[in-house]
Amino acid sequence: MRSLPKWLLAAAVLVVLVPAVRADDWVSLFDGKTLEGWTVRGGTAAYKVDDGCIVGTTTDSKINTFLCSKDYGDFVLELEVKLEDTRLNSGVQVRSHVYGKDAGGRAGIVFGPQCEIALNSAHSAGRFYDEARRGVWIAPIKAAAEGCFKDDGWNKYRIVVQGNRYRSWINGVAASDFTDDHDTQGFIGLQVHAVGQGQGPYSVRWRNIRIHELKPGEAVGDN
Repeated sequence: MRSLPKWLLAAAVLVVLVPAVRADDWVSLFDGKTLEGWTVRGGTAAYKVDDGCIVGTTTDSKINTFLCSKDYGDFVLELEVKLEDTRLNSGVQVRSHVYGKDAGGRAGIVFGPQCEIALNSAHSAGRFYDEARRGVWIAPIKAAAEGCFKDDGWNKYRIVVQGNRYRSWINGVAASDFTDDHDTQGFIGLQVHAVGQGQGPYSVRWRNIRIHELKPGEAVGDN
């Protein structure tokens, strides 16, 4: 049998060793060391990096505080979150915005869709709330997701925003699936909820934050 030319063998080895760039490549939004690429908006809660995590801690701020990214349109967002204190709830803003000076007393306040982070007993983790705008739950969550949040451990969130459709999963369990036409793009924000005067300090942690921006018409699975 005739042997293959050396250049062809080398090319075959290269194909095996260097896979093609896949369409579903992810981008990390947190390098595990700094808060580069993030901006604090809203209140005065403190954010820092500790042990490879973003840690948000309450202050006596009267309004909610958010650590915000740049704007995104259609995407899949994945992250892990842990409530350090059971007296604190939190959330993940998507396609969100901040009121300007022409909004009167609301200037600087963050608004938009928020995926709830809350204790298991609240039965609302993974549900979406319209933060500082309509002030309502946008849609119910699936019954199977009402008990899937781990109060004393890490929880994996997966959020898919595509066109006017919003979906969420908590620890692999489907939670939200609805449509809403208010926003086409906006920033992602990690919430530290305001607490009563003299309460706290309470903290929440996030890690392994990554995003995949979706192309027009790109298919996204249900898990």
